[in-house]
Amino acid sequence: MNKLYKSVRNYALKQKQKLIETRTTSQQKRILDYGCGTGYFLAHMQKNGFEVTGFEPDKDARNVAKRTHGINVEDNLNNIQGRFDIITLWHVLEHVYHIDKTIDLLVEKLEKNGLLIIAVPNPDSFDAKYYQKFWAAYDVPRHLYHFTPDVILNYFLAKNLQIETILPMYFDAFYVSMLSEKYKGGNLLKAGLVGLRSNLNALLSKKPEFSSQIYVFRK
Repeated sequence: MNKLYKSVRNYALKQKQKLIETRTTSQQKRILDYGCGTGYFLAHMQKNGFEVTGFEPDKDARNVAKRTHGINVEDNLNNIQGRFDIITLWHVLEHVYHIDKTIDLLVEKLEKNGLLIIAVPNPDSFDAKYYQKFWAAYDVPRHLYHFTPDVILNYFLAKNLQIETILPMYFDAFYVSMLSEKYKGGNLLKAGLVGLRSNLNALLSKKPEFSSQIYVFRK
């Protein structure tokens, strides 16, 4: 299971890199990852020629990122100087306490024509509706908010950003379903079937509703 997790993580890192490189120029190299955790995403991007900075409030995770990857990680946004070409929040927005203040500051730190990339769980997805109160991505009380696609779009468009694309996170349907089945005392086979159906429903729908989605905004 650990080997599988690492394989999925490495694949996801390469996909995130591809997402960014296909939408930026060779001069757009400064990345800020808000809620960078232990720094695997930033370490990967740094190895591929990007100038990286992280924000992480958790002391232990911050220390791992610094010690293991040698990454510049701060615990106060006001200590982070300059502007960035790309700002990312990978499954972080739902944890942010002072969301308006934080997003306003991040948008201010984003260069003109820069990218703001937001990944969040989708409570309108099939797996969310199937598991209801057992849906693991609700993750109460750590998840403070639950964003439908319409809420995300309306919120960030009001910040004078433009939506460039919305992308699926296919593996999340399986991972969240596995955790949800664990909460219910169910089984992995059923989780796999629910995850598969969630992805298929989203692919065939006129309005895609994947378990988790990536929103790419441009300033």
